[in-house]
Amino acid sequence: MKQVWISKVGGPEVLQMREAPDPIAKPGELRIRVKASGINFADLLARQGLYPDAPKLPAVVGYEVAGIVDQAEAGTGFQSGDRVGSITRFGGYSDTVVVPAAMAFRLPKELSFESAAAIPVNYLTAWLMLIHQGNVKKGDKVLIHAAAGGVGQAALQICRWKEAEVYGTASASKHARLKELGVRHCIDYHTQDFEAEILRLTDKRGVDIVLDAVGGESYRKSFRCLAPLGKLMMFGASTLSSGKNRKLWAVAKGLWKMPSFKAIPLMNQNRGVLGFNLGHLWDRQALLQSSLAEILDLVAARTFRPLVDKTFPMEQAAQAHAYLHEHQNFGKVLLTA
Repeated sequence: MKQVWISKVGGPEVLQMREAPDPIAKPGELRIRVKASGINFADLLARQGLYPDAPKLPAVVGYEVAGIVDQAEAGTGFQSGDRVGSITRFGGYSDTVVVPAAMAFRLPKELSFESAAAIPVNYLTAWLMLIHQGNVKKGDKVLIHAAAGGVGQAALQICRWKEAEVYGTASASKHARLKELGVRHCIDYHTQDFEAEILRLTDKRGVDIVLDAVGGESYRKSFRCLAPLGKLMMFGASTLSSGKNRKLWAVAKGLWKMPSFKAIPLMNQNRGVLGFNLGHLWDRQALLQSSLAEILDLVAARTFRPLVDKTFPMEQAAQAHAYLHEHQNFGKVLLTA
């Protein structure tokens, strides 16, 4: 099989194609010939040596795939030839993977491999934050940072389904399309102070939910954007990554600006702060399965439509990482085998 390895800490150029023996499925597992693999910002951080959950380098990362089963052990409920998607506990940057059958899902006939590979990480992250932790409901005001990104687009679709009002940050070139997709208020994070804009747009009331994967000073500002009973969802720290290569000064600055939230002020302000890390829910298989089933039902009903921005052959993984570093994407970026 072919795999994309992070050979060492560095820029996109450290990604290398390597050959390895095909893995063999054990009882309770499936082997999938991969057609598409999702790229997530955590993969970029892992390459820069900034993602503590990543395997020790050199390593193969990747959290989600879609393809065709070519080996299924008895009792898994799958058979050779089934079109499936799956969460992967790393290793997704491969043209062949073995996964627990419990983490795989069948694809509706009309769903492409590319669209399927865009679902697991983005939609589970947005779903578990908004539905389970956030209890988003009709009329809620929700601020989504990086609204044009993969998680941002999944969150926007969930909010639209729940009839919540969305405020989104993105570069100005993406505003027109975001408004077409349902973002009521777009904020250019390059030229506008999103905190001041949110307070202006809401007559100083604030919003009910903020989804923030930026980190650093953004957490503080997002917290101050909350209305009473509002909730800040922290699920990443992209501010630690400044450019294609690791910059220790950016890491130190981002960590130094991370806020500490104290119990008494939280109580007095009636605000909540929650964290989310999908990778730490790997052992919650029942929760992940049931959530994915609900998401897929909504995909089948065309309520949710995974938005794929661009695909790159596995051999061009370095170009794909560079593309994401430049924030060019509108939706999901994938590798194809």
